[in-house]
Amino acid sequence: MITWFKLATRNLFRNGRRSLFTVMAIGLGFAAVNALGGFTAYIFTSLEDSYIHIQGNGHMSIFKKGFLEEGKLDPTRYLLNEEDVRVIDEVLQAHPEIRISTPELNISGLVSNGEVSTIFLASGRVSSKVDVIRSRSRTKVGNMRLFDGDPMTDDKPNGLGMSQGLADQLRFKQGDTVVVMAPTVSGQINALDGQMLQTFSSPVEALEDKLMLVSLEFAQNLYDTTSVDRINVLLNDGLLTQPMRATLQSELAAHGLDVEIKTWNELSTFYTKVKNMFDVIFLFAFLIVFTIVVMSVVNTVGMAIMERTREIGTLRALGVKRRGIVGLFALESMLLGLIGSLVGVLLTLAVWSSIATFEPTWIPPQITRRIPLEVYLVPKEMLWSLLALMVLSLLAASLPARKAARMEIVGALGHV
Repeated sequence: MITWFKLATRNLFRNGRRSLFTVMAIGLGFAAVNALGGFTAYIFTSLEDSYIHIQGNGHMSIFKKGFLEEGKLDPTRYLLNEEDVRVIDEVLQAHPEIRISTPELNISGLVSNGEVSTIFLASGRVSSKVDVIRSRSRTKVGNMRLFDGDPMTDDKPNGLGMSQGLADQLRFKQGDTVVVMAPTVSGQINALDGQMLQTFSSPVEALEDKLMLVSLEFAQNLYDTTSVDRINVLLNDGLLTQPMRATLQSELAAHGLDVEIKTWNELSTFYTKVKNMFDVIFLFAFLIVFTIVVMSVVNTVGMAIMERTREIGTLRALGVKRRGIVGLFALESMLLGLIGSLVGVLLTLAVWSSIATFEPTWIPPQITRRIPLEVYLVPKEMLWSLLALMVLSLLAASLPARKAARMEIVGALGHV
């Protein structure tokens, strides 16, 4: 076997320039696929981290059954009351897998500067608990300050944040008093004064002139209720999301609660759409690389067979069987794939280190500030790419190698 490897290696260097071009084609294809795969992994991780940690939504959310379908039409009917929240908290606290849980109440109404009013959409949360969720972020964005002004804290229940477009529309500045109006759960109009602490940019352009952040206490006082519309749950390990959902669903049902639990990826439709899009892009990129590799190897092996026809005849005359000829060319092709893939690994590392060194920035979807661009190293994908390219190289050589092995010995020896 060692002799065959030596022979295959020497044959590759007989026409070094052609082999070099083939190796570089495979290497560049390998690097392109894995650089795209690393960027895709970065995008997926960032979107996941943005929804779970940066936006403070956690790995799953607990709703009263029917809220997501009918809650907008009759929100008060599908709120979780104080007793519901107490029972849910007791169940959640019994599980060490849960890092923290926090209630949330989404509200809407009118916000006014005393002269002009406009509609708003706001989420009411417990600031200290949201900060704990954000502190678990695994990305560089999680350490960035994504607002201008003062942070929202539990000791400022009337403090609020406002999207930059909404603040500009009503000419609000940090520290200004804001009048917020909304119907209570009983249908009466209620109004509260708040103080604007910060401005932020909306992740959705259409909501840039509508979004606000308020404390849970402020939202409940405005709606004149002690209920919430969901409880967000953060786990210590995201891999436990599905098992924990099943466990919590059965335990809460056993306590007589008619609730439904949705995971973060079910609620984040944007993540699902982006993932599907990048999966298609990655498939097209791999098909392009597949075509390049196959054509390069077929060309290299085909040219080698034409140049080495008499050598093939000599080997056959010396007793080498047809499968031996096929095996020799297949081994040469597999070595081309292996060497090309190793070159691709080096090129991928070069791309990764360059990006890590120069730290380019960009503005991704749902983030309105420039953030560092990253490309992750994904060893599993690199290993699969290496194996796939070796197999592709092997298969690409099979047809011309079989054709060469079927040559008549006399005809091959007399080939000019």
